[in-house]
Amino acid sequence: MASSPTPLPTLAIPLPAELPDAILRLKEERDALILAHYYQEPEIQDLADFVGDSLELARKGKASDKPVIAFCGVHFMAETSKILTPEKTVVVPDLEAGCSLADGCPAPLFAEWLRKYPGHTVASYINCSAAVKALSDVIVTSSSAEAILNQVPDPVVFAPDRNLAAWLEKKLGRKFVVWPGTCVVHETFSERRILDLMVRNPSARLVAHPECDERILAHAHFVGSTSALLKHVTESEHRSFIVATEEGILHQMRRAAPGKELLAAPPDEGCSCNTCPHMKRNTLEKLWLALRDLSPAIEVPEETRLAAKRSLDRMLELTAGKTFVPALGRS
Repeated sequence: MASSPTPLPTLAIPLPAELPDAILRLKEERDALILAHYYQEPEIQDLADFVGDSLELARKGKASDKPVIAFCGVHFMAETSKILTPEKTVVVPDLEAGCSLADGCPAPLFAEWLRKYPGHTVASYINCSAAVKALSDVIVTSSSAEAILNQVPDPVVFAPDRNLAAWLEKKLGRKFVVWPGTCVVHETFSERRILDLMVRNPSARLVAHPECDERILAHAHFVGSTSALLKHVTESEHRSFIVATEEGILHQMRRAAPGKELLAAPPDEGCSCNTCPHMKRNTLEKLWLALRDLSPAIEVPEETRLAAKRSLDRMLELTAGKTFVPALGRS
């Protein structure tokens, strides 16, 4: 195992105008890779070596030869990177950047719940903790779930997102046993306000993430993962879109399709819930500190890591075209 990089001497935080250049200098000194999710603030996305969704970031982190990964996303994403590349130092700007889906599915309760469903294949959405991944047979992302579950025989337990599960059940014509979790962002879009926006913008196409409530998805012209939404908006012949997912994706959409009109889908009145409070905990100042101090660093107990890695490896194998083989030895 490679030795841990040595912390740099304590330095004062640069002024805001100097921060981007200071971060890039630290990145070079650390020989680090900066990964950012689509839902990060624009200034963080612009500094990242790669911006993507959960599946893309998992692949990029695993393929990189950099000894340090600065992961600008939420906790479970950085955990995933550490699970796949334990020899690397994985740091995050803010250790408290969590996820309502992951937090709403604690591993002890999930393990107890699973005892009611022996003989089921456990497919868990990547938005879960390392401990829940360790209890799972296969991990899926919103971009890979349909293709993976097409290869997984019934009966299936699906966790922790009930909205994604409902969308997949409809797409696949199947029924799963579902853990009843939701995303705090996608759960709070207002059907009434979206319909009002559609009436006032009749040429606009509604595109939505499958974590949205089925009432929203019923009106959508296109449903897909964040990367699929970006691709659709970029390549579509249509010029105007209402985007029902976390508003951070609009930054990449505007860069990729500068001539198109992009409208953020409105949440419930009095709520700014189309902005993920967890994703927005990460700032340039915190990213600079994380690279300077190599802290906070992600650690995963080895027994948990090995069990979680099996389910993640299966996800990567199935998305690479390998065939599903039942039973990983989950107890």
